[in-house]
Amino acid sequence: MHITRTQLIYFSPTRTTKKILEAIAAGLQSETLETVDLTPPQAKTATPGRLQDELVVFGAPVYSGRIPPQAAERIRRFQGNNTPAVVVVVYGNRAYEDALLELRDIAAAAGFIPVAGGAFIGEHSYADAETPIAVGRPDPSDLEKARQFGEKIGKRLSEVPTLSAIGSLQVPGAYPYRERPRREPASPVTLQELCTQCGTCAAVCPEAAVTVSQTVETDPAACIVCFACVKSCPTGARRMEDPGVRERAKRLSETCRARKEPEIFVVEPAGPPA
Repeated sequence: MHITRTQLIYFSPTRTTKKILEAIAAGLQSETLETVDLTPPQAKTATPGRLQDELVVFGAPVYSGRIPPQAAERIRRFQGNNTPAVVVVVYGNRAYEDALLELRDIAAAAGFIPVAGGAFIGEHSYADAETPIAVGRPDPSDLEKARQFGEKIGKRLSEVPTLSAIGSLQVPGAYPYRERPRREPASPVTLQELCTQCGTCAAVCPEAAVTVSQTVETDPAACIVCFACVKSCPTGARRMEDPGVRERAKRLSETCRARKEPEIFVVEPAGPPA
């Protein structure tokens, strides 16, 4: 198989997943590259185009060992038509647990044929000066490994004549997937003395939970604690002060210091019939 067209489809509030997928695409070197950003709120209702005769790379962050429900919902709207797919998750140096398996299963249920999977590390959304967690990642080493992953995928697909000539993709994880933790509503706050009301926080929120008028208001019930607004604020006016979130950030910064490396999985050619 020779892949000439690649489509990147990602949910990436803090843009780390986007960076990884772009590096994978660089290694694939497809003649045509298209991107679909599932992060904005309007992606909930956008009509996906028909996917066929191409390679699709799905990417999503890991929240507590799972794919965010918002990402899963938006990815499920695509129909694969036996299109080969790569599934990629990005986690904050703790663990990705069942997330990669879950994304593989979502893609397969939608009619895609998973041919490769990867778990990469990105700066944790909770990371800041007081609680550094995987700061600066993906770094150049991560991005080079992602590029090499893309090369490996392209080479493997070129070795088989059709998708029927490959086996099933095996990735870590367990089913039933781990239960999502129950959390009380929480959201970042705005330091009015630093805020210029530029609207960046509202523009990057995946759930349209932020509104800007005379002041900046956030709906804690709608907030998914992705920290997109915090990471994107040009003046540092957005802060997370919720005690529960701050405690989790402190704990993670203490227990997740050891550097973890990306893990990749590429489907093997199918063996001869028994």
